[in-house]
Amino acid sequence: MAIGSGLGAQIGIASEVTYGTYVAPAKFPEFTKESLQLKKVTAQSAGIAANRLMALSSRRVVTQRSAAGSLEMEVTNKAMGLLLQALMGTSVTPAQQAATNAYLQTHVLADNVGKSLTIQKGVPLTSGTVTRKNFLGCKVISAEFSCEAGGMLTASFEIDSKDCEETSVLAVAAYPAMSPFNFAQMSLKTGVFGAEVARDGIRKVSLKIERPSATERYYAGQNGLKKEPLANDQVKVSGSIEMDYVDTTLDDLHTSDAATSFLWEFTGPLIAATHYERVSFKVPAIRFDDAPPVVEGFDVIKPTMSFTGLYDGTNPMAIEYMSTDITL
Repeated sequence: MAIGSGLGAQIGIASEVTYGTYVAPAKFPEFTKESLQLKKVTAQSAGIAANRLMALSSRRVVTQRSAAGSLEMEVTNKAMGLLLQALMGTSVTPAQQAATNAYLQTHVLADNVGKSLTIQKGVPLTSGTVTRKNFLGCKVISAEFSCEAGGMLTASFEIDSKDCEETSVLAVAAYPAMSPFNFAQMSLKTGVFGAEVARDGIRKVSLKIERPSATERYYAGQNGLKKEPLANDQVKVSGSIEMDYVDTTLDDLHTSDAATSFLWEFTGPLIAATHYERVSFKVPAIRFDDAPPVVEGFDVIKPTMSFTGLYDGTNPMAIEYMSTDITL
């Protein structure tokens, strides 16, 4: 029996072979908050019958079903691959580094058609019995990563789902030893792509990746369920950098509207040889939209610089993830 509160909850995920077809979860990321829930569209008969003052319960029908919500967590050194793949779109096989226990996942931005997940959540009753809700056809439609001074690297994934069912059995959660990436491991570099230079004075960084999608593909013959969402606009990349005003490097880029490469990296303990636990966010070009250094009193000047991520015409956006995970 589990604890009869959120302490007994679990999230399990698996990559689907066919959109919306259940696959038993095999990975169990630790999470901090979730809001996944079934959504129904109902219709009530408006038929008039003599002397009937209320609508008949038997004449209410469910015309569409779907699910949606968010999944929030700390970014850890294990078990993140499936979510990163669902976000970025590339089919990834971890590449062993030499003959070590280090495996590199390179998630390059691509069309994410065919990249769907089964996400199972276990929700405890107060009795300790854990109920299960299986969200099928889960597509990651946006994700936001953030880390500030003294904090963890966190992620919030927005999920669109085809349906929710409660029949498939609750998987037994198993958690590998893992640790979160954090501010002490963080660096931010800008400059020429592939030769970026570390910036000083950085206090907080956030990065958001949005994948606009046609999520309302309801057709006849589908039993009120949607077809797989398809990309219907360009990927939107944005973010912000909070810093002490130690130099004018980034401020000058705002003034000139020139582009710079963005490399946001977290480097953890050594795995083997020269290979460290690592997660790296690479945006080939960013341009600053808003970065006025303003004086608000006696304290150190702390501009917040918002930016838009763009394609430089050559290098794709990517997330690299080095861990001991042999599979996603």
